Parts: sequence; structure tokens; C-alpha cells
Amino acid sequence: MSMSRTAAEDFSIQVFGWLADDHARIGAFLGWSGESPASLRDRMEDPTLLLAIIEFLMLDESMLIEACQALETSPETPMQARAALPGGNEVHWT
Repeated sequence: MSMSRTAAEDFSIQVFGWLADDHARIGAFLGWSGESPASLRDRMEDPTLLLAIIEFLMLDESMLIEACQALETSPETPMQARAALPGGNEVHWT
């Protein structure tokens, strides 16, 4: 099932809110992404940042499952959101 870009952006913002609810999670995201709290405020509508949020979530299966449970969505939703965001199409190396 595919997801619209708008739905993917909305989901990414929900994930960001979930990350921001925990100092360790948001700190890990900031460290991984190189973003600062100030840059996040300025870039929340930037599709590149929204894609980075989803990609960060997908780095850790246990975090992904925890987020999906908290957000009451299926574990497939992050991959669908990633594919719907600009630059998020799945890359096939073969």
C-alpha cells in the first residue's frame, strides 16, 4: 500500500514528536543528524529533514517497533512514509 507525500510528512512529524518526548532519543537524533534544536525549528517543513527523521527511526528495529506501538501504527508505516518522501525511494543495488 502506498502513502501520499502529505501523509508521510505528517507521520514524520509525529515520529519527531515521539523522539522529542525523550531526552535520550532526541539527543541521539541530534547527534546522528548533526542538527541543533534551533535548526530543527527552522527546518520542520524541509522534506530532507523529514526523511532523515524516518531514516533515523529505521536504524533500530526495537526503536521502530516502540514508536509504531506508541503512535498506534503498523511497523510497515515508516517504510511507506520513507518511500513517499522525496529522495526516499528504496535503492536496489543489484
